[in-house]
Amino acid sequence: MTSERRTALYDEHLALHARMVPFGGFSMPVQYAGILKEHAAVRQRAGLFDLSHMGQFILEGNDVAAWADSLAINDVATMKPFQARYNIFCNAEGGAHDDVIFYRLPERWLLVVNASNADKMWAHLNAHRSGDVRLRSLHGDAALIAIQGPLAVAMLQKHVDIDLSAIKYYFCAEARVDGVPVTLARTGYTGEDGFELFLPGEQAPAIWRALLAAHASEGLEPCGLGARDVLRLEAGMPLYGHEMTEEITPVQAGLTWALKLAKPAFVGKEALARQMESDTFARIVGLKMGGRVGAREGYPVFAGDTRVGEIRSGSIAPAVGNANIATALVDRSVATLGTNLHVEVRGERHDAAVVAMPFYKRQKV
Repeated sequence: MTSERRTALYDEHLALHARMVPFGGFSMPVQYAGILKEHAAVRQRAGLFDLSHMGQFILEGNDVAAWADSLAINDVATMKPFQARYNIFCNAEGGAHDDVIFYRLPERWLLVVNASNADKMWAHLNAHRSGDVRLRSLHGDAALIAIQGPLAVAMLQKHVDIDLSAIKYYFCAEARVDGVPVTLARTGYTGEDGFELFLPGEQAPAIWRALLAAHASEGLEPCGLGARDVLRLEAGMPLYGHEMTEEITPVQAGLTWALKLAKPAFVGKEALARQMESDTFARIVGLKMGGRVGAREGYPVFAGDTRVGEIRSGSIAPAVGNANIATALVDRSVATLGTNLHVEVRGERHDAAVVAMPFYKRQKV
């Protein structure tokens, strides 16, 4: 029997009476005060997340950009200094190894991968390493804290030595938070504004405690993986293993905006190009259930008496009027907006309609 690893914030979670669960090889908080309360904090005020289970890899060397461009579907070499960019590594058949974020930092790149894929991605990168490329894993040692929500930037600003308003979405900077050197990025996985803080594990507990102590009275709440999953689903953000897998491609997941077929070559390019040209593939759509019954992963989807797909993610959506929402992988013939379908739940079929994603989009001021 294997025991889960602990992030640098494990003791903080226990002190806050978090409910801990195994996730991605780590013992992680699924909730503190409750998923709905934590969701509300992020949508209305701000929430604080421990994401230290994510894989953090440092890439160094003169050939990193060209090398990464040969493996990932989005452009890497065109990234500006301190820019962040979403990307996907694929297999030869076009299925996804993982979806990731590259950060271009001085003299190095930071690559953040999903916790459940960290070992797989570390092996993949090393197996394909070539030229002047050096790899270093910080997985399990470095920490990652996210502060997300409409008040997140104002709260964090009181602790940093730079002007956060100058940092655009999907850009990053090196700064100090309460005197601790960090890389902070205007990125997130909630559909709200905010920052993610990359810092040494040994410094993380003090920063976590300082942020909560200073801003709990303003509504800052510690948030677990349960709230994070609801938030990302409302925002239409894919979760690896659900909307993308080694078999479900970025094209099927509706992520063609990240697919740069003009690049000379990358793993999976030919398969993805063929798939796009054929346009016969099953694809991810958003569903809104007609009643109070929720859809969950694996539930079959029907058009009339014909099974046309299956649910990939599902949840109640507090930010969408408490509707039950879901993603489903369905046949092309039923993927048009407004199409009426049925989801089979415990032997009974319930109404659902294909709707646009994201289900929720924040009001920008």
